[in-house]
Amino acid sequence: GGVNVQVLPVFIDAQYRPEGALRQTLRMIECAHTLAEGNADAVRLCLDGAQIDQALGEDRIALVLALESAPGLDASVELLPTLHRLGVRVASIAHWGRTPLADGSGEDATASRLTAAGVETLREMERLGMIFDISHLSASGVEHVLELATRPVMATHSSARALRDHHRNLTDDQIRAVAATGGVVCVNFVPSFLSEDPSGFTLERLADHIEHVARVGGIDHVGLGPDFVREVMNDLTPPCCEDLGYGEIDPLAVLPGLDGPCGLPLVTEALVGRGIPEHDIVKILGGNVLRLFRAELGRPA
Repeated sequence: GGVNVQVLPVFIDAQYRPEGALRQTLRMIECAHTLAEGNADAVRLCLDGAQIDQALGEDRIALVLALESAPGLDASVELLPTLHRLGVRVASIAHWGRTPLADGSGEDATASRLTAAGVETLREMERLGMIFDISHLSASGVEHVLELATRPVMATHSSARALRDHHRNLTDDQIRAVAATGGVVCVNFVPSFLSEDPSGFTLERLADHIEHVARVGGIDHVGLGPDFVREVMNDLTPPCCEDLGYGEIDPLAVLPGLDGPCGLPLVTEALVGRGIPEHDIVKILGGNVLRLFRAELGRPA
């Protein structure tokens, strides 16, 4: 599929929470390092933009470590420098439900913002040069981060709420606010985030969301966040996402031809079919995220 930079999310299965979450986080980070070291001819685990450029120049895939909801952190913000030393460069602080740092997706009714430890986490991430990921935060949590952020933030896998009113998506005001930080909104490919009606589970609907984010936030602030996790989620214990408001829609459904990176050329074709200029398509397909990584990864405040 032409992928040359890949974010590796450290996602902790529910069976390890809360007591085993830090141990499992460290195990997964070690697995990433072992994978990179054992396949050094093909990949490189990168800590900053210079290392990404070096990997790309050597025709290797650049890997970037990310924490998804950071359950291993709990409220121990003092562990962030340790995780940074181990290579983590992107992190979110909630997933589904509540954490000691913030409320996650589907918790909008609480109207809760970041906790004191959550605010401290944002500040420490900015100090270290770790990119804050707002995907999976509750609506109030997203607003709070965007009020406080002094460095660019990312939505690594969220779509447009104006086109699909789902708690995992961002409003137009939120998209504009992410862009104002210098960040990027990466459009999610999960069909139920794109359309309420299964008849809308199409590449064209995905292109609608991409164009909408580009129109609202600007072409320099849109990217792709495919969320290719079907095989991983099928292996989780208990199964992921069963009681999270999807109704009769399969939460692990995929768009036609887009069950993995090999299908990404279909997205390029859809964007070309919309008449989007080539230089803008390059930005959407990864240029914007690469620019952000070059500028921010590992750069202390």
